[in-house]
Amino acid sequence: MQVQKWVVTVLVVVVVGHLAEALVIFALMASEDHPASRLGLLVIAGVVGLLAAGGVRAIHGRRLPSSWLLLGLLPAAVGAYLGYWA
Repeated sequence: MQVQKWVVTVLVVVVVGHLAEALVIFALMASEDHPASRLGLLVIAGVVGLLAAGGVRAIHGRRLPSSWLLLGLLPAAVGAYLGYWA
């Protein structure tokens, strides 16, 4: 049972993490003429990252409200840094 939890955890992190990263890449590729589309994609990437972090916590039976959920915002934060400040 423990191995199954870790296998599903790795699948969630890899699949949903790549989705969040793809959204960040698409946000960085968006034209600067439409800043709302860039911001919208970064927000969606943050929500997807939060869902991934919450899914991992739910798989392992931990309580959902935790500071570990902030790791889900990491792809969106990196994208915001690269898109606006770098």
